[in-house]
Amino acid sequence: MYVVIFKASIKQLDASYEQLAERLRERALASFGCIHFDAYTENDRELALSYWPNLESIRNWKQDAMHIAAQHQARDWYTRYGIEIAKLERSYGELALALNESRG
Repeated sequence: MYVVIFKASIKQLDASYEQLAERLRERALASFGCIHFDAYTENDRELALSYWPNLESIRNWKQDAMHIAAQHQARDWYTRYGIEIAKLERSYGELALALNESRG
């Protein structure tokens, strides 16, 4: 399993951001194999963690037209952002168990 870590410095989030973020999250989960998605905002920082079964699913998501359009629009919402992709070697604990169960 892989985790995509999205880190951003927030410029300004608005209603259009909220609507698009929800649509993208639902799309990633329903159509691209995303296993789980969490997002956190504190002060002017955002952190989103999405879990994926393989790199191919991540590549397909990166190439999705709606996702690409959102990346271009991100300049309105963020001063800067970055993405890291990591292979998850092990997870344990109650929250990890719930994530592992959602994978089937």
